[in-house]
Amino acid sequence: MKLSYPVLAVLMAFLNAIGPFAIDTYLPAFPAMQASLQTDAVAMQQSLTAYMIPFSVMMLWHGAISDSLGRKRVILAGLVVFLIASILCASAGNIHVLLLGRALQGLSAGAGVIVGRAIVRDLFDGPAAQRLMSHIAMVFAIAPAIAPIFGGFLTEHLGWRAIFWFLTLLAAVQIVMTWRVLPETLPPEKRQPLAAGHMLAGYRAVLGSGPFVFIALAMSFIFLGFFLYVMSAPVFLMRHLGLGATEFGWLFVPLVCGMIGGSMTAVRLSHRFTQLQVIKLGFAITALAAVWNLAANLLLPDSVATRIPQLALQSFAMNLAFPSLTLIALDLFPARRGMAASCQGFIHTMIMSVLAGVVAPMVWHSTLTMAWTMAGFWVCSVVFFAWSRHLSVKPGNAPEKS
Repeated sequence: MKLSYPVLAVLMAFLNAIGPFAIDTYLPAFPAMQASLQTDAVAMQQSLTAYMIPFSVMMLWHGAISDSLGRKRVILAGLVVFLIASILCASAGNIHVLLLGRALQGLSAGAGVIVGRAIVRDLFDGPAAQRLMSHIAMVFAIAPAIAPIFGGFLTEHLGWRAIFWFLTLLAAVQIVMTWRVLPETLPPEKRQPLAAGHMLAGYRAVLGSGPFVFIALAMSFIFLGFFLYVMSAPVFLMRHLGLGATEFGWLFVPLVCGMIGGSMTAVRLSHRFTQLQVIKLGFAITALAAVWNLAANLLLPDSVATRIPQLALQSFAMNLAFPSLTLIALDLFPARRGMAASCQGFIHTMIMSVLAGVVAPMVWHSTLTMAWTMAGFWVCSVVFFAWSRHLSVKPGNAPEKS
């Protein structure tokens, strides 16, 4: 059966949405879950880390496994594990069972995201592939805005366990869609053996490259200014701004609008400016957002009007710089772009895990402390990018040949 473009776009979008939904849908339920499971806010925050560390580690392996066993098989296996993990979370009677379920969700949620990118490349070239990836990226940006709003609605009307039953249903629908609709896009004759020695040599080359690692760190830290507020959303919105479980849209809708606006602007500027110029513009706008955030926190009382607009500007600048940063990093390894993308994702999500489990609980007691932390992340991102440029011009650090 020939797979039509619209059907493939919907299926790939669904597979990419499972990650944001697994992270963001249950954020408004933190207070209810904390009371139900008789635990504290820090332990609840660790449920994010329990998800994100396995998620980041498995990002290194989903693509390589699909190169050997086939795309469809790996996606289906990941979805089945995610479904079982969601049932475990929904029926958890204590925080320890919840953490186990979240870890299993993290191990499996990335399969569709990573392998889905390979499927797009298996089927399309050039503009068609770029168009499909753009549609997928749009859904990836919109999902974080929808997820907490829907999670707040479920918590308010059906209780927090309904969130994980919803994730179970989402996984079940994706299993049926993948099984019935998605063809295997990697024929047996094109599959690669799982040669550990060859793979490890590639990982050492990529992760041992100073310019690559510092670009990945620059990307991660410019993202952390946005992600700090996402991971602190229950405290930031409900404690500091006095909003309810159904009002998370006051944060997530502006953030996602900023992300979409930044992505669209990056496309337009790509025809007129170099990658380096676009990155510098992104850093400059991020600096403006950080200064605005500090000034508002120092001079104005906590409210939606004084705390949210500058965060939307930060998300705009982040997505403005991201495409160029990504391309510069991947171009360092033209013969191993897939592996480089996995390593980039691994570094990114490991740092996100530390932020979610360690940094956010340390600074969310005050919106001013959060503002200073966001400004510090901007400084780190600029320093890391400048150091990557310094290392790139040294002899012996030229990009790998194809």
